[in-house]
Amino acid sequence: MTWASDVIELKDSNFQSKVDPHDVILVEFYAPWCGHCKKLAPEYEKAATTLKKNDPPVSLAKVDCTAEKATCEKYGVTGYPTLKIFRSGEFSKEYDGPREADGIVKYMKSQAGPSSKTLSSVADAEKFLNNMDHSIIGFFTTENELSKVFQKVADTLSSEFRFAHTFEKEVLEKYDYKDSVVLFQPKRLQSKFEDAVMKYKGDASLYEIKNFIKGNVLGLCGHRVQSNAEEFKKPLVVAYYQVDYVKNTKGSNYWRNRVMKVGKKLKDGGMDVNFAICNNDEFSYELSEFGINDVTGNKPVVTARDSKDRKFVMKAEFSMDNFEEFVTDFMADKLEPYLKSEEVPEDNSEAVKVVVAKNFDEIVNNKEKDVLIEFYAPWCGHCKSLEPKYKELAEKLADEPGITIAKMDATANDVPKPYEVTGFPTLYFSPKNSKEFPQRYNGGREVDDFIKYLAKHATDGLNGFSSDGKKKKKTEL
Repeated sequence: MTWASDVIELKDSNFQSKVDPHDVILVEFYAPWCGHCKKLAPEYEKAATTLKKNDPPVSLAKVDCTAEKATCEKYGVTGYPTLKIFRSGEFSKEYDGPREADGIVKYMKSQAGPSSKTLSSVADAEKFLNNMDHSIIGFFTTENELSKVFQKVADTLSSEFRFAHTFEKEVLEKYDYKDSVVLFQPKRLQSKFEDAVMKYKGDASLYEIKNFIKGNVLGLCGHRVQSNAEEFKKPLVVAYYQVDYVKNTKGSNYWRNRVMKVGKKLKDGGMDVNFAICNNDEFSYELSEFGINDVTGNKPVVTARDSKDRKFVMKAEFSMDNFEEFVTDFMADKLEPYLKSEEVPEDNSEAVKVVVAKNFDEIVNNKEKDVLIEFYAPWCGHCKSLEPKYKELAEKLADEPGITIAKMDATANDVPKPYEVTGFPTLYFSPKNSKEFPQRYNGGREVDDFIKYLAKHATDGLNGFSSDGKKKKKTEL
């Protein structure tokens, strides 16, 4: 066995003997040439270092399937990377969690040990609370309805949060809680702007306790990472800078405290807005969605999304006054949304109309015509194959007054709601009378397939084609 960072390298000759001692271990089956494996490698190694220090420790290992073929064949590995969880030397389940460090850590923590850790002493409690993440502890005098519901909450949320419980008198006395569920902020996130400890005050309700945790765990200004990014509700204002709670807690909180001071003032004034901080390198892809591709200087870059998912960028340099003004104007809908868009083409006379974000409303949401629109990517092979057929379709329908055939480069332009593009090409049919409810086109990709579909679904039909898609014969005079 050799070590690459803190990831254990396993071979055919020692796989079983090295996996056997671990109560739980995550094993990656990979190939050195695999692009997805190369992308995963630094995240996997970072997770391994963090999980090595977990209580209890969780090991991460890897197997090179180009060299250790017997083991990979034994476990049915057919693609890379494949990740599997083993318990006490036996295959337990396929790993279906996140592929970035923080997500891997949270997922594997939930697989190690019970969903709620038993605290048998004050020392246990102090050790549990001395953690980078939030702690949720149940303090109980005896086994009762609240303790049973707490265990169920832990069972359902342990992949997201850390739970512990105690019945020990000395622990109850030390923390002065009895039959209570308490949420503790980690020391790194504690500030004078909000309580570091929150006690649940409701009944023994699974639903209510879960809502209490999810509604308060992010606090006034949460640390947003890949694994919890979707938990932040909109409207959301985010400050991006060099957030690093491992190497620079003081520097990370310097800017966060300024965000929180403004945030508390505005929320105390009745403003319903949410705040977060992010590492600008970790979320560089997200910044690029706001047109920010080069972050210079050490001051935060600030963006916002409203409940309609519109995007906004703070153009002024960060200061508390500028930040307050930006958030206030954002919430008052006084700002111009940011729109990633190519320029509107000067000549759009081709049969297939070119749509960009700036002219999307004009062409696609035109109430006078039905629209068939293709969302494509310039590098997509399937899109290139479709292009001549799509052009032929548009030319055949060029004289149809009630329909527009259009296309949009979804990599260079924002795709508005409710259109969803997860692969290329994606096509939608948008009837003129129901622009808010476009229909995903899942039919064939031949010209005749499109014509049959449009002849059937066009609001006013097609002049040159019957409802079965056949060309109408010209009537002789």
